[in-house]
Amino acid sequence: MSEEIHIPILRLGQKYRSLDTVELPASAGRKVLTHTANPGLIRRDLLGIAKSRAALNEIPTDTLATYCEQAAELFLHEELPLGDSAQGPQEYVESLSALTKLPHTLVRMNMGKIHAAMSQIRTVIAGLTRGISLDLFDRGISSLNDLEVNFYPVTDALGVSLPSNAPAVNSLWLPAPVLKIPVLLKPGREDPFTPFRIVQALIAAGFPKEAFGFYPTTHEGGDTILMTCGRGISFGSDATVRKYAAFPSIQVHGTGRSKVLIGEDFMGKWTEHARTLVESVSANGGRSCINTSAILVPSGREEIADAIAQELAAIEPLPRDHEDALLCGFSNTEWAGSINDLIDEHLKVAGAEDVTARYRKGPRLVEMHGQTYLRPTLISCAHSDHPLANTEFMFPFASVTAIPQERMLSEIGETLVASAWTEDPIWIRQLMNSPDIERLNIGPFPTNRVQWEQPHEGNLFEFLYRRRAIQGNLAAVS
Repeated sequence: MSEEIHIPILRLGQKYRSLDTVELPASAGRKVLTHTANPGLIRRDLLGIAKSRAALNEIPTDTLATYCEQAAELFLHEELPLGDSAQGPQEYVESLSALTKLPHTLVRMNMGKIHAAMSQIRTVIAGLTRGISLDLFDRGISSLNDLEVNFYPVTDALGVSLPSNAPAVNSLWLPAPVLKIPVLLKPGREDPFTPFRIVQALIAAGFPKEAFGFYPTTHEGGDTILMTCGRGISFGSDATVRKYAAFPSIQVHGTGRSKVLIGEDFMGKWTEHARTLVESVSANGGRSCINTSAILVPSGREEIADAIAQELAAIEPLPRDHEDALLCGFSNTEWAGSINDLIDEHLKVAGAEDVTARYRKGPRLVEMHGQTYLRPTLISCAHSDHPLANTEFMFPFASVTAIPQERMLSEIGETLVASAWTEDPIWIRQLMNSPDIERLNIGPFPTNRVQWEQPHEGNLFEFLYRRRAIQGNLAAVS
C-alpha cells in the first residue's frame, strides 16, 4: 500500500494532478496530498460546462433519481476510487476522523445522514418542488393544479464551497445533479474525502462524470467558483455571510444560532424533556448550525440551567475510536484556545455563570488522547444583552437566558431552527408569522432533527429554477 494518498482535481470528471499540492495528516501513517486548482484552471473548465449540462439532459430525471438511490448504497458500503487507489468505508471513517478530529461514531452518523439523503432523494425533491412530477426536468413543463407550468434553469452550474466541520452538509447540494444542474465543489481543507466519495458513488451508479467538478483550491479559487457558476452556495462564519451578502446569486449557510423557546404554558413540563435539550446542544459534537446555542425561558432559569449543565458536564472526551465517543477534538489547537479565552473574558461581564464548571471533572480546555478538546459548556445569563446570550461555537455550547415570553420573538434575531415548546394557539400564530425563524418546530422537538421532505435552510429548487408564465399549444412538448 502506498504511503501517500493523492486526491486529484476532477476537471468536470477528468482526473488531474497539479504541481501545487497541500499535505495533510491521515491515518495509519499515510499522508494526504490534495492537488490544488488555480482560479484560471477553474475558469477555463467552466467554458465547457454546456457539455456537462448536455450529458445530464440525455438521461431521464427518474433514471437519475434511481442512480442516486443506488449510489447511496455504494457510498455507505463499497470501496470507491480515491486517486490511484481505492477507499473502503472503514478507511474513509479512519481517514476523515484523523483530519477533522470527529470521533468514528460521529463520522458514521454523518455517513448515515448522507445515505438517507441519497436514498430518499425522491422525497427530498418532492419537498423542494412541493410535489411536482420529476418529468418537469425532462419536458420543461408539468401540471400544477390542472395548469401547465414552465420552470427553467437560471444557471448552467452550481458552485459549492464546503466546510470541514460537518460532513452531512454535503446532502444540501445532492439534489442538484438529479435536477440536471452540474456541480463544482470546493472541499473544506480537512474534509476532501466526503465530497470526493459522494461524487465517485454517483459516477459508479451511472451519472455522467462530466457533471462533477472537484476543485481543492485557495480562497481566491473558491471565490471564482462561487462568482462564475451562476449560482453558488457557501458555508461559513458571520464574516463569510457579510462577504457574500451583496450577491443574490450566492446562498450563504452561516451561523445558525438555533434556539429552544420554552413557553409559559410549558414551564411545568420541561423536566419531562430535559434530555431533548441536552441532545439539541450536544448532538454531532455541537458542530452543526442546527445545534441549539440558546435556550430562552420566561422563568426558572437557574433550575433549568443546573439540570442541563449536570448532563452536559458528564460528557467526557474519549479516544476517537471509542464506541461511546461524543466530543470532537480541534484540528486547530490555537483556535480552541482562542475560543476558551473569549468565553472566559465574556464571563467577566456581570450576569453570567458557567454552570457546567460546578460539575465537570477538569478545565474546559483540555489535552487528552493526543487531541485538544473543549468540554461542553452551559452558560446561565440573567440578561439577553449579555455577550454570551446569543453566541455560537463549534463545540457543545449554549446559554440559558431569562426573557419574558412576550419579548422573545422581538429579541431572538436570525434563527435557523427554533423549537418552541408551547400549546398556546396565540403564540403559535405569532411564531408562524416571525420572519426571523427559518425552520419552526412546535413542541419539545430537538433542533437537530431533520425531515428530508422539508428543507431546513433555503430551497435549492427555487434557487436553481424559476417559474415562467406560458400558454399556447404545448402538445408538441413530450
